[in-house]
Amino acid sequence: AEVQRHTIELLRQPLEERQIVIARVSGTCIFPASFMLVGAMNPCPCGYYPDMNRCTCSRQEINSYLNRLSQPLLDRMDLSVEVLPMSYQELTERRTEELTSASLREIVTQVQELQRQRYRGNNNKKLHYNSELSAPDLERYCPITASGKALLKHIFEQYHLSARAYHRIIKVSRTIADISGSEEIDEPHIQEASCFRSFDKNAWKPQ
Repeated sequence: AEVQRHTIELLRQPLEERQIVIARVSGTCIFPASFMLVGAMNPCPCGYYPDMNRCTCSRQEINSYLNRLSQPLLDRMDLSVEVLPMSYQELTERRTEELTSASLREIVTQVQELQRQRYRGNNNKKLHYNSELSAPDLERYCPITASGKALLKHIFEQYHLSARAYHRIIKVSRTIADISGSEEIDEPHIQEASCFRSFDKNAWKPQ
C-alpha cells in the first residue's frame, strides 16, 4: 500500500489476462505476462490495526490506507493470509517441523503433474494448472458435492463476493482437493480455500 494506487491498478490486466496490451496510433503490441504476484502490507500506517488499544491511526487514515488496494485488484488474487503477531513463547519455543522443504516440493510436483495430465488434450486450450481455468471450464473440471455447493452459496452471500472471487475460491478448492487426492470438491476443501481470503473479512473492510 506504499505504492501509488495508479501503479498498483496497472497490474489488473496482466493478472487477469496473463498478457500486457499496449495500444498506440502506429499499432498494438501484446506481450506475454504470466507471472506470480506476491505482496505484503500493513493493515494501517502504524501497523497495529485492528488492535485499537495499540493503533494510533484515525478512522480516516485507516480507510485511506486500505483503499489504496481496490476490491477489483484484490479479487484477482488467489490467496490472502493475515499474519498475526507472535507471542514471546511462540517466538522462542523450539518446534519440530512436520514438513520439510523437500517433502513440500514433492507434494507440489505431484499435484502439478496431476493437473497437467487432467488438462492434456483439452481442445487445444493452453491449460496446464487450475489457476488458468476460465469460468466455463469450472463446470467441467471442478465437480462439487451437494454439501460443498451449499457451503459455497453461504460464503458467497455472507461475504458478498464478486463472481471473480467466487470462481477463485473454486479454483483454490480444486487444488486443495488435488492435494488430498479427491476428485470431487467437498466442504473441507471449500472451507480451507475461504480461509485464504482474509481481505473479504470484516477487519479489512473500510468502515
